Formats: sequence, C-alpha cells, structure tokens
Amino acid sequence: MKRRQFLQVAGAGLGSAVATIALSDRRAIAQTGSLSVQYLGHSCVLLSGSGQRILVNPFKSAGCTAGYRAPKVGADLVMISSQLLDEGAVDVVPGNPKLLYQAGAYNLNGLKIQGIATDHDRNGGRRFGKNIAWKWTQGGVSVLHLGGAAAPISLEQKILMGTPDVVFIPVGGGPKAYTPQEAKQALQVLNAKLVVPTQYRTSAAKDQCELTALDNFLTLMSGTPVRRGGSSLTISRSDVPKEGMVIQVMSYKG
Repeated sequence: MKRRQFLQVAGAGLGSAVATIALSDRRAIAQTGSLSVQYLGHSCVLLSGSGQRILVNPFKSAGCTAGYRAPKVGADLVMISSQLLDEGAVDVVPGNPKLLYQAGAYNLNGLKIQGIATDHDRNGGRRFGKNIAWKWTQGGVSVLHLGGAAAPISLEQKILMGTPDVVFIPVGGGPKAYTPQEAKQALQVLNAKLVVPTQYRTSAAKDQCELTALDNFLTLMSGTPVRRGGSSLTISRSDVPKEGMVIQVMSYKG
C-alpha cells in the first residue's frame, strides 16, 4: 500500500510539461549556501540544502545491495532512477515524502528538477527499461545524478544535462550500469567538474554482482586528482573546480 501511495503522488500532474508539487508549507529558500551529501551505499545519496532533504535511489538490502544497511532516513523528496529494488525501493523510506520517478520538468517550491530518460542497458532498454537521470540545483550547487545509466549520452540528453557542478556516476559495469570506460566517455561528454563514483564493488556488495572495483575506474582516470573522504561531505561553490576535473571518493559507513 505504501509503495502504491508513493507512485500515485508522483503521477499527479505528469501530463503537463511542468508539474508543480508542494513539499510543505515552508517558503522556497534561495539557492545559496552549501550542499550536504550523505552516501548511503550503491547509488543512494541524501542531499540536504536550500531547506530541503532529497533522497536519491533508496534500495532494499537484497542481491547486489544485500550487504548494505537499508537507507531508512527522513526526506522531503525521493527521486528514483528506476523501480528496480537496488535503486527504487521507496517502501524502505519512513514517513510520506513526495516521489519523482518519471522523466519531465518539475518545480517544487522553487526547486527546478529535470528528469532525463536514458537506457538502463546496452540493448536500447529492452532488458531493464529506462533509467532516469536527475538534474537540479540545491544549496547553490548544480547536481546531476545519472542513476544506472548504461548507454552513451545523446546530444539531446547532453543539452538537458548541461554542465553540472557535481556528477554522481556509476562506474562498476555489469549489465545495467557504465563500465569504467563508458563512465570516462560520459564524463568527457559532460565536461564534468566534481565526480562522485557510484555502483562499484565494495566489501558490502555480494559476489553475485557483476561489478568491478573502484580502482579499475581510478586507474583508467590516472592523472585526474582524487579526493578521498568519509560517508559525508559538504560542497560549496568554492569546492567546485574552476578548470579540469576532480574525483571525490565517498566511503560507505557500515
């Protein structure tokens, strides 16, 4: 029942080009300040800024994510890239946040969000369907979360994605996410600045997952500066490289 309620909320008004959804009675807060990021494993992150908490890609602790703790954290808004259990398990989230799960343009109390449809596999989406990449600005920082992208970025998709300050990108390969080589090509298309790798093999990922280790991606990106940190990170405009690219590695706190 809870999952159905989430999907019904997201579906309201999606027939129009822009859907307006009220997160709460609080007024829209200017897009300034900083963005706090909490990495919850796989491709799941909680982003706090501009008076709002956005949770992207909650998962069930099963299969590829069996070794991760379920992301049972409070949020005002949940955005998912697909309804697969490793990136769309909305029923694990407490409370009754709003949900976005389809491509389109949204305005939520002044927070403009663009959902961009991409293929979730290398077969035109015939195996795993569509993946939704999410783009928005929060805390003065423009964000692109590529979810489980597996196909090259087209010109039309690039126009919608723009040149974000921070990109969350899968790098571990497998049948429904970028390999390190594919991730590198996508980052070149995006002219990425601050890159946070997701969906790679860790001690929490089960052996049945067709994922490679993060070092495979970092080796391929040799020469690109790498920052290493914990599971939490605060990003302000001054942290975004003015030139070139920096890889920000976030660790899972088990």
